[in-house]
Amino acid sequence: MRHSLSACALATLHARISADPDFATLQAVDLHALPTTGLAHDHIRLGDSGWLARVPKQSQFGLAALDNLRYQAACFRRASACGHAPRLQRVLLPCTELPLGALIVEYIAGRPLHMPAELARIAPALAALHNLPLPAPAHQPPLRDSADAVASELRTIQAQAAFLPDAALSVDSQAQLDEELHWAQRYAAQTAGQLQPVRLIATDTHPGNWLLRQDQAVLVNWEKGQYSSPAIDLAHASLYTSTTWDVVAAGAPPLQAIAAFYQHWLEAAAPDLAKPLRPWLLPLRRLVWLRAVTWCVKWRVASRQARRLEQPNSASSTEDWSAECSDAALVTHVQNRVDHYLDPAVMATVRQEWAPGSPLQDL
Repeated sequence: MRHSLSACALATLHARISADPDFATLQAVDLHALPTTGLAHDHIRLGDSGWLARVPKQSQFGLAALDNLRYQAACFRRASACGHAPRLQRVLLPCTELPLGALIVEYIAGRPLHMPAELARIAPALAALHNLPLPAPAHQPPLRDSADAVASELRTIQAQAAFLPDAALSVDSQAQLDEELHWAQRYAAQTAGQLQPVRLIATDTHPGNWLLRQDQAVLVNWEKGQYSSPAIDLAHASLYTSTTWDVVAAGAPPLQAIAAFYQHWLEAAAPDLAKPLRPWLLPLRRLVWLRAVTWCVKWRVASRQARRLEQPNSASSTEDWSAECSDAALVTHVQNRVDHYLDPAVMATVRQEWAPGSPLQDL
């Protein structure tokens, strides 16, 4: 799958990077585009320097261009302390040819996960992240404070569910989503004021965002870090909508393997984190799945829209799910996944995870 950068954008990227003394010998031919497997960024390897340019195509949090760069920079800086995230080298501010700017981050020379067999590799890396000390509230910005994880997830779910009338779902799929939405609203009301343990989380932890480097799992995508419940990361790493999402790192593990993945994390996480989080693991899994499938609803509608063309340094949101923003092969892949996850039989199968008798009931 090809990157979406124009020749002018690549030339500008090279000129700005090579102006840094650390990259003075970098030639234009040294810029190598990596295959594009995501909807939010292109990645350009900077020769053999050990760094790459991470070039946003949009902000999935709906941030303006400069705010998006600052947010991601903070994510990389804070997450790299756990040893399982790339280091940040510098930020390239937005300009005419690079309207959303770029980040220069560590190039991770690793391989994709072999799924489903290697799901467990993620657990100790997530535990290392979640074991990082929680900063004082004054030091948490610009990252989001989502301490009430249930309420935060429900807000996102409801915003995405607004696209349901135009999504052309089957009657069965719509009915299942309605049932899950009603459950989510009831659960949020029942647990209001009951806060979970809060840590730095990545939010977007599906297996395709990980690389194995010398047997160490490294999470390379840090756009959506926030302070919230680690149960969100565990769910997003192991749900069917995540384990079968990526072009390469795809393979659905059986429920027993998913239960083992959670157990690995519980054993590696600090006791004062693992024990109080345990009652929240399955309900947050259900909420994160609902967030995933309502995102599919949103994408199905929003991808039909024309591409937005924002001016550099615009104060407005750069969120843009238009299919025009990505390579046709990637769009076809995403369309296939979205249609699959919204199929009523697939939805019904996933929902068995929280039904009585599921192996995950004992999490």
